[in-house]
Amino acid sequence: MHRPTVRRTLLAAPVLFVAALALAAEPESSWVHLFNGKDLTGWIQRGGKAKYAVENGEIVGTTVANTENSFLCTTKDYGDFVLELDFKNHPKLNSGVQLRSHAYDKDTVVTIDGKKRSMKAGRVHGYQVEIENPDRDKSRGWTGGIYDEGRRGWLKTLENNEAGRKAYKLNDWNHFKIECHGDSIKVWLNGVQTADLKDSADQSGFIGLQVHQIGKKEDVWDVHFKNIRLKELK
Repeated sequence: MHRPTVRRTLLAAPVLFVAALALAAEPESSWVHLFNGKDLTGWIQRGGKAKYAVENGEIVGTTVANTENSFLCTTKDYGDFVLELDFKNHPKLNSGVQLRSHAYDKDTVVTIDGKKRSMKAGRVHGYQVEIENPDRDKSRGWTGGIYDEGRRGWLKTLENNEAGRKAYKLNDWNHFKIECHGDSIKVWLNGVQTADLKDSADQSGFIGLQVHQIGKKEDVWDVHFKNIRLKELK
């Protein structure tokens, strides 16, 4: 009565052994954490004078009046990668995540799309995944779109992406997944794809966390970032 059961068990053993070998052969995770949760090691501030600090395992960027856009940037450049992070911004504050970005040490003229552009020394420029000011732009909802900071402006909006416009969570944590591979940049906000762009202006550069300028306002608004990890693509 029990022989068929024993036979099935014996037949299953080699299968389980092969599965175990397959798992053992898998490479270790290639994800790296860009933020250690304790301090700003591996990051450098560029642009304006907004304040960046570490609080409760989060990077917190806080507005400062009468200064330009501020960026906390990685000291290392990245080309092809998958980047994931969580963010929560004040409803009145615009922000963003820079990709493959640059800042020249001296005034530089560059050619993009056949046009020459003058870049001032220290000016951060490059692809930015937008984090909108929901209070100001509530009728637009373009968080997760792609903006070319300091150069060409909007490259990919969410004008025709209703699901993407609705993916943002006000006054709560949101999640970005960003994939850069060759001339392809793709973005997901809370699991919903918000951008799929083909553009070859930049193939590598630093990653940056923006605090947008607020002019003369004395208000103190902040944006929080955490769980910042990256996997380079070969």
